[in-house]
Parts: sequence; C-alpha cells; structure tokens
Amino acid sequence: MTDQSLSARFEENRPRLRALAYRLLGSTGEAEDAVQETWLRISQADSGAVENIGGWLTTVATHVCFDLLRARKTRENAAPAIGADAVAASAPGDPERDVLLADAVGSAMMIVLDTLSPAERVAFVLHDLFGLSFEEVGPIVGRSTVATRQLASRARRLVQRVGDPEQEVPSQREVAQAFMAASRDGNLEAVLAVLDPDVVLRADAAAVRAAAANASRGAPRLVRELRGAADVARVFLGSARAARAVLVDGTPGAAWAPGGRARAVWAFKVERGRIVEVELTADPRSIERIEVLLVD
Repeated sequence: MTDQSLSARFEENRPRLRALAYRLLGSTGEAEDAVQETWLRISQADSGAVENIGGWLTTVATHVCFDLLRARKTRENAAPAIGADAVAASAPGDPERDVLLADAVGSAMMIVLDTLSPAERVAFVLHDLFGLSFEEVGPIVGRSTVATRQLASRARRLVQRVGDPEQEVPSQREVAQAFMAASRDGNLEAVLAVLDPDVVLRADAAAVRAAAANASRGAPRLVRELRGAADVARVFLGSARAARAVLVDGTPGAAWAPGGRARAVWAFKVERGRIVEVELTADPRSIERIEVLLVD
C-alpha cells in the first residue's frame, strides 16, 4: 500500500479512531494525541501484508490508549496520599470532559470508567460499546479469551451497581438488541418492557416526510416529537424488520442500511436498563455527520 493510499484510509477511519480513543481515555485532548500517535506508528510500519486496514487501525489505536491508561494508573499509584479536600482544590474537574463523556456513555458509566484498571476499561469499552469479540480484544490486553470476558464482566457489574447496588441492569447493547427484536416481532409487551414510561421519540423533518409519503404502505405516523411508551411503541411495532444493529457515534443503536449504507438511524439513550430517548435521523446530510458502524 502506498503512503498516499494509507493516508487516505487513515483519514477515512479517523472519526472512528477518535471516538474509540475518547471512550477509552475520557479526554478529548488525549484522544487527539492518541490518534496522532496511531498515525505515526502505522506510517512507520509495513502495511503491505495488512488485509483488514480498519481492524489494524483499531488494534494499533487501542494499544496506544492502553499504554496511556497504564502510564496514567502508574502516576496515580505513585502520587503522594493527601486529603480529599486538597485533591479537590488542586485538581478541579474538567467540565467539558464530564459533559461529553456523560452524553457518550451515560452518567453511571462516566463515574465508573476512571475506577477500572486499564485492562478492564479496554475490555469493556471495546466489547460493550464497540462490539468487538473477546477473541479480538484478548491479544490487545494480553489475556486469554476467558480472562478478557471476565474483565469486561467485572467492569459491567461495577457500572450496573452505580445508583442501585441491588438491581441488575442490562448493558446498553442488550437493551438496544432487545428493543429491536421485540419491534421486529411485533411484541408490544416486550417493546414496552424496555421503554421508559416517559420515553421521548424525536424525528427529524426528513423522517417525518418519509413516513407521510409512505403512509399508504403502512408506514407509522410520525411527528417531530412524541412522548410516552405506548405511543412510541406503536411507531416501532413491526417497523424495524429491516433494521440492523449499529454503533451510533460509539453507542448501540439501529439503522436501516440497504446495501450497507445508512438511510435512517435510530440512536438510543439508555438509563437504568430502559430507553429514555430515541433520536431518528433520516436527513442524508445529518447522517453523513454521524459515525455509523454496522455490527451485525
């Protein structure tokens, strides 16, 4: 592969690598640095025998982030023990980081991610948020498939326990998958089970127009904003038969993607095991600005 073609492929993958690095590191600045370091590493490597460029870039970027996480943990462990008040005064939080990370992976996960070991964090983020198999993640963290599964499982339990230690809460991906399966099957009870009673569905103008144009063919009636589990469930019942599981900016969602190209995207916001918000996007220009990765 020529330097020019490698550079082009890297730029194609840059948004995904940035999203991956951000979720692993929790800092926009560190994420940008990690992506740049990834480019430096691959530009100096022999890419001629690489068949899966996307997978290779993901692996290299994750190794970079893993190294940064371990270095961070080492610094934390070496830091002198001082009082909590002094810590708060000398190291204030980063508001931008807190808001962005809360939006990306949920407030409970934001609290827990920084408490995980580097290996746990990598295993959890790559598997639960980016859909990589444990067989793929294991070599990155230097563990067996079974050990990697255990790392992610422990991290997931810690996330679930935040807010209610007695309640077992399914992962965002499990909730999204359950919602899609119930919608495809037309199972009203199962759809309602994963929707918050006050769930809100927001559809862009393109989605509303498309639904109106296809009403004679059974398309559900859409408005720009719809509230309540019963009304939202009726929109989706049976209408997701052609939807595929995707990652929407790194978060589990769904998309109608004929030929592998997303034409409509559903982004789910999940809290405490239920969907509280659904964003439906059908405008092509808006979809171009969204990172949509097919995972099935």
